[in-house]
Amino acid sequence: MSRAKRTSGAGDTAAARRQRHGRTAHHHAHRVGRFGALRGSIVPHGHDIADRMDDALADGAIGIRAVKISLIVLGGTAAVQMLIVLASGSVALAADTIHNFSDALTAVPLWIAFALGRRAATRRYTYGFGRAEDLAGLFVVAMIALSALIAGYEAVRRLLDPVPIDHLGLVAAAGAVGFVGNEAVALYRIRVGRRIGSAALVADGLHARTDGFTSLAVLFGAAGVALGFPLADPIIGLLITLAILVILRTAARAVVHRLMDGVEPELVTAAEQALLAELGVQCVRSLRMRWIGHRLHADVELDVAPTTTLSDAHRVAHDAERALTRVIPKLRTAVVHAYPAHSELTTQS
Repeated sequence: MSRAKRTSGAGDTAAARRQRHGRTAHHHAHRVGRFGALRGSIVPHGHDIADRMDDALADGAIGIRAVKISLIVLGGTAAVQMLIVLASGSVALAADTIHNFSDALTAVPLWIAFALGRRAATRRYTYGFGRAEDLAGLFVVAMIALSALIAGYEAVRRLLDPVPIDHLGLVAAAGAVGFVGNEAVALYRIRVGRRIGSAALVADGLHARTDGFTSLAVLFGAAGVALGFPLADPIIGLLITLAILVILRTAARAVVHRLMDGVEPELVTAAEQALLAELGVQCVRSLRMRWIGHRLHADVELDVAPTTTLSDAHRVAHDAERALTRVIPKLRTAVVHAYPAHSELTTQS
């Protein structure tokens, strides 16, 4: 039994699609009889896939804009901190400012990934280049881990060998500037990342938050020293390290889930409910979904009545694909297969 597969590009005319679909139906009716109508498949076609391609490009542009704005804000934050360093002459604060400059540049790989993700698919990369975004997320997670390591090392070193803090007022001001700048960027990146479905951009927002926590430690440490508690600086540093480790766990889980083709269970539940609500669908035989970058892809097998005609099977599959599009906003492609209820899968020709 053969599967009738129908695909069409964004540039097809409606007449061409109807003509091609008619040829496909006629061809399979002669090869496998009227029961061949029970095994059909459909991918999103015509204006549906064109619209979703436009949405994907728009989301990629939004991601790039978020990275650019973040770089400007973080660069300005580090520049203000550098002015305070020049006024105070603090070597420790200079090191923290250089660290903030270098961390701001971690957005560059994500920028490159978003740019790659906007490229069209090729014969080698048939799903496109969205996975580059997930790989950039791994780099961001590595940078968060490095931040935790540096923060922990500095805290232990200052606990074992206390270092006096000079220019407490300026150091506290630099810490406040660093925290405000990084937290603003963190909120922005996380909000945009969740909006477009980018785990890597959310992770980068969490990375900015770890830098903000580090600056907050500088602020609280200076306040503790000013109040007569010199060990406040390293103790707060250890607490900040623990907070960074919690953030690291959250970011790592999200990025690794994406790389392992993990998807949020509530999305699967919503997709199943939408499919079962469609007229002609008796059962959802299987449903597979995965993220590639910030776009979702789905592969569905449905059971339909054994008496379903080829045209009706096509309609059921097409309506099911459109239903998925309505309930799953980030869905870019869906391949929907319709099979006769209680039939066994056979070798596809």
